[in-house]
Amino acid sequence: MKIGIIGTGLVGSITAYSLATAGIAREIILIDTNKNKALAEALDILHATPYAYPCRIQAGEYADLENADIVIIAAGVAQIAGENRLALLERNIEIFRGIIHNIIRYAADSLILVASNPVDLLTAFTQKEARLPTGRIIGSGTVLDTARFRTILGAHLNLAPQSVHAYVLGEHGDSEVLVWSAAQAGNMPLDAYAAEAGIPLNTEIKNHIDSEVRNAAYKIIAGKSATYYGIAASITRICKAVFYDENAVLTVSTHHSEIEGIKDICMSMPTVINRSGVRQVLYPELSASEHLLLKQSAQKIHDYIHK
Repeated sequence: MKIGIIGTGLVGSITAYSLATAGIAREIILIDTNKNKALAEALDILHATPYAYPCRIQAGEYADLENADIVIIAAGVAQIAGENRLALLERNIEIFRGIIHNIIRYAADSLILVASNPVDLLTAFTQKEARLPTGRIIGSGTVLDTARFRTILGAHLNLAPQSVHAYVLGEHGDSEVLVWSAAQAGNMPLDAYAAEAGIPLNTEIKNHIDSEVRNAAYKIIAGKSATYYGIAASITRICKAVFYDENAVLTVSTHHSEIEGIKDICMSMPTVINRSGVRQVLYPELSASEHLLLKQSAQKIHDYIHK
């Protein structure tokens, strides 16, 4: 699989390393306005491949994206401590405009994966600018938030996060919705497992876990200025689903004609991903309160998109 990555900051470069060492990519093109940085990252990652999988990695130009299977957009200004993701929009729009133009010029048949924040809004912007089939433009969405939810919940339940089946939907941001009602521990409803295992899982504990998930990025940014390992692994997971034609269910951000009565938005829902991109969206069963929260999240995104 040939993958282009635009932007060689921490997210872009670590994603390239993750893809190369996971054996997902056989060729990676790194593009950055700072060409020396792109070249240095390409060389550094290339020198790790003898201990992983064969992979050609090089710094390049947009023209080198021709025949790329996936183009990942990881460019843009980073979120700063205390900054709401939505406040990033105006700072990143102009950067994206030129990037999208060049992708369409040289790699119009590629699947586009948006990783920059605010990811839902930039995914929507990419959809409108690129004018490609909606199933071929995907945002990383709440794939990372879902991983955080499963990790924190698994730690509380003394279970491996891979055995916790729970999703975060809506905005990748402050209005995201943790779906407790459909969460499962193994093959058991969450509350039933907790009761059988003698592990408390009351409203207070759920609220604490919710806060830990919702504020994870802010805590990480406060401590080291940026998040990158988690999102790089999440992007790699999405690319893996495409590479192996998995039909995997991931909470990516895609275009929806309507969610909870809110029309024409990009946000995260459980989505089947394969070699072609989006195959279908699986609308989950939700509690009444979760329906309301999802509608509020959709409305928030809608308001910013259409502003």
